[in-house]
Amino acid sequence: MFMAIQWVRSLVFMIVIYAWMLVLGIVFAPYALFAKRGALQACKTYARTTMWLARWMVGIRCEIRGEVPHGEVVIGAKHQSFLDIIMIFNAIPHGKFIMKRELLWTPIIGMYARRLGCIPVNRGKRGAAVAKMVKDVAREFSEPGQLVIYPQGTRVAPGVHKPYKVGTAVLYEGLGFPCVPVATNAGVFWPRTGVLRKPGTAIVDFLDPIEPGVARNDFLERLEHAIETRSNTLMREVGFDPDEVR
Repeated sequence: MFMAIQWVRSLVFMIVIYAWMLVLGIVFAPYALFAKRGALQACKTYARTTMWLARWMVGIRCEIRGEVPHGEVVIGAKHQSFLDIIMIFNAIPHGKFIMKRELLWTPIIGMYARRLGCIPVNRGKRGAAVAKMVKDVAREFSEPGQLVIYPQGTRVAPGVHKPYKVGTAVLYEGLGFPCVPVATNAGVFWPRTGVLRKPGTAIVDFLDPIEPGVARNDFLERLEHAIETRSNTLMREVGFDPDEVR
């Protein structure tokens, strides 16, 4: 009975947050088109209200741990669901995301992504995509911000293993910024597919930065070990054993 009620609450929640996205997108559009600050304000408002609605409507509490970076850094983040995007973006001052190119054509999201300075990547052309990504990122960093990239390239369900790609290391080398690993357990409560949202505490944890100058292979090993180890710990903390999925 509880699961049936929670499913209905989850469905209503999803309808509300996507309707709210549309409303905010339209209301802020004139401001966002003429000032990047307007796009940032709109997206911050959406992130905060979505987290508040998640707690009130489906029982998901959002917790940020670790030292949130405020300077120019690369953020290599575990990506399990839409929720971890919202939590990271709300926590950092000016987030810019590496995103798949198809999202640029999504109503509302595409326009605001452009205004925030997000970097689209054509995932079908790996070598060319990485080279263009570095060039585009260098151009966008004429304005300060925190660049968020998902080292696994996509959302990965809790407990599922997916290799880390070289793109994060290339950006780390090319930009010369520290890289902050970020772990999460958000997918336990807000899965990558389906409607049901489960009550509990979703955590995003900003870990110790990897300073510039680490060799590529060593960097990728350190990044993966930090993110995966901490994410597994966060999942076990809320009662989910990632080892049982494997």
